[in-house]
Amino acid sequence: MSLPAVLLAATPSPSPSESGVATVPSLQDAQEGATNAASWVEQNWSTWLAIGLRVLLILVIAAVLRVAVRRAITKLIDRMNRTVQAVDGTALGGLLVNVERRRQRSQAIGSVLRSVASFLIMGTAALMILATFEINLAPLLASAGVAGVAIGFGARNLVTDFLSGVFMILEDQYGVGDTIDAGVASGEVIEVGLRVTKLRGDNGEIWYVRNGEVKRIGNLSQGWATAGVDVTLRASEDLDKVKATIGEVAERMSKEEPWNELLWGPIEVLGLDSVLLDSMVVRVSAKTMPGKALTVERELRWRVKRAFDAADIDIVGGPAVAADPEPAPDPTAAVAAPSVYSNTASPQAEAATPLAPPSVPK
Repeated sequence: MSLPAVLLAATPSPSPSESGVATVPSLQDAQEGATNAASWVEQNWSTWLAIGLRVLLILVIAAVLRVAVRRAITKLIDRMNRTVQAVDGTALGGLLVNVERRRQRSQAIGSVLRSVASFLIMGTAALMILATFEINLAPLLASAGVAGVAIGFGARNLVTDFLSGVFMILEDQYGVGDTIDAGVASGEVIEVGLRVTKLRGDNGEIWYVRNGEVKRIGNLSQGWATAGVDVTLRASEDLDKVKATIGEVAERMSKEEPWNELLWGPIEVLGLDSVLLDSMVVRVSAKTMPGKALTVERELRWRVKRAFDAADIDIVGGPAVAADPEPAPDPTAAVAAPSVYSNTASPQAEAATPLAPPSVPK
């Protein structure tokens, strides 16, 4: 064989793909591909099945746990309400915590607890599912932490209001129907929220107070109130007679309705609050239902005044104000408006001015 023939025999012939001619896969190639796919599925199906079952199990456990925890919280709140209702059978308990206040407070506490429980359970389940798929949670948690810090810093006032509202409700600092002094505003509480508290002022206005702005709270509807009446008398009055008269008024008022329910303690004469040269002040005090001190004070003043009038005991008031004399007419007014004063000459002027003789026609 010659050299060109040998080189021609040694040179490989171009494949169909290199020559630009499309090749049709043969039956053998398809069989090999199906065999490889079947072997890959056979090797990994157990892993995917295990992952799917694990995810399904996590979701089922999370759902069951969430329902159980929410139901337990609801039963706990209902039991607390029944316990409070049993304790509040007395007049004192019923006045301190009314039905609307208990209902709203229990709803707020239950809502907060259920939300927190759901967030924790479902968040933990989501992290477990991601870990099941072998996803690295470290970058995700770091990003979530940075985002949480940024959101918390930007919405710090909102977070402060929310946390303050939660603690106000949990600690039962005030409730619907209470009269409070929140520093920035005062009035009757008409709604307690986790972020804002609504107050109705004395003139009917509604104040929206953010819970985070409240630094101090004076609750005028919890515990009891004090009704104080100062009676100013002449310094010459008999103190024993005054004390006995006030004692009769107090005893009679304590036995009559509705004052026997509004008074939570005896009406006491505390003694002389001040002594002057011509007067003295006797202090009378009583412990009353919260928010009813002003009503008791008005009734007590009414009864003490009538009793003192019957016992000839004089109550000293403020200095009498003399009536202003009728102002004298302005002498310049006649010059400014002579028509007004043309027919109102004084008698002295008429007497001093002689009458002119009648004119005689010539």
